[in-house]
Amino acid sequence: MGRLFLVYNFSMESSWAIWVGMIIGGGVGGYIPVLWGAGYFSFASILFNAIGAIIGIWVVFKLTH
Repeated sequence: MGRLFLVYNFSMESSWAIWVGMIIGGGVGGYIPVLWGAGYFSFASILFNAIGAIIGIWVVFKLTH
């Protein structure tokens, strides 16, 4: 029972970090196409936003586990 609580508690504490990684990664990824002249709501920006969010989640997951 103690181990179950420890795993549950750890996952709840790291979930906010995963959200932060997703938001920061998505913001950075979405802004990269703007640097070469594309609009912030262009297809490239939305695609890079999704890729950046996934990379941000992956980085935070690797750091917290």
